[in-house]
Amino acid sequence: MPSIDSSAEPLRLELSAVVVAVTADEPRVLVVEGGAALPSGPLEPAHRTLELGLRAWVEAQTRQPLGYVEQLYTFADRDRTPGHEERVISLSYLALAREPTACDSIGADASWQNWYRYFPWEDWRGGPNRLVADIILPRLAAWAEEAADPMVRRQRLQRVAVTFGANDRSWNEDLVLQRFELLYEAGLVPEAARTRPIPADRLIPGEAMAHDHRRILATGIARLRAKIKYRPVVFELLPAAFTLLQLQRSVEALAGRRLHKQNFRRLIEAQGLVEETGEIEVGTGGRPAKLVRFRREILAERAVSGTKLPLSRTA
Repeated sequence: MPSIDSSAEPLRLELSAVVVAVTADEPRVLVVEGGAALPSGPLEPAHRTLELGLRAWVEAQTRQPLGYVEQLYTFADRDRTPGHEERVISLSYLALAREPTACDSIGADASWQNWYRYFPWEDWRGGPNRLVADIILPRLAAWAEEAADPMVRRQRLQRVAVTFGANDRSWNEDLVLQRFELLYEAGLVPEAARTRPIPADRLIPGEAMAHDHRRILATGIARLRAKIKYRPVVFELLPAAFTLLQLQRSVEALAGRRLHKQNFRRLIEAQGLVEETGEIEVGTGGRPAKLVRFRREILAERAVSGTKLPLSRTA
């Protein structure tokens, strides 16, 4: 039986949170350190559970109380925190919240940022993303051609086609993490330059984050994009009363894709997810819209299949 090396590197357990809101039809993420990091902190003896420890750190750093929370993933790669003597294992969580209207209601070092600031290639609401077509795909193609082995070269090109929808393949909004991992491997994001020399002109737009926090954020976005298709979690991000257009724009903001208006409304109504409040929204500059609310009792009535995003191929 192999022995365990008692002189192994020290370990530290960290709790990190991807806290998401949708504000003014834009997906927002709660960050600290000038936007460079996610709220996080070590698990301490005083924390009775992992989730309570996470909630304590988020509220201490941002003053943002959390509602819906679910465990996301465990990150334990040795190179996730270059330069640290100890190995940091991060237990990450996805949390849904509503962004406060008053700026002074969050911590001085905290802010809400549009998540497309970190992943500009993920926003396809205006149609095919030009950053992908004009910059990313050519640089990934060049990276693939750098492989001396023809088999490796073919494998790289296939991964590019699948993850970024090249060669007549469809864009899959759920592959957020796979796209970021591919860009990291190809040396196109600043995080990759922490472990190997990479020319600055090779890097693509998109703000880097501390340690591997952008990878954690990519995992959270991918989880939420997939989840809104089969669970009505999007309603956790909405006020008590909202319009169907606000609901659609919130789903679109998260998915990074436009939806067919009539199909979306037909599907929402067919599933009985909302009910009218009897009130209307006025003062928006357009036609008054009926206000609706989420029927939470439907969760007990039957298994809910979710929004089943009717993704449109056009903007």
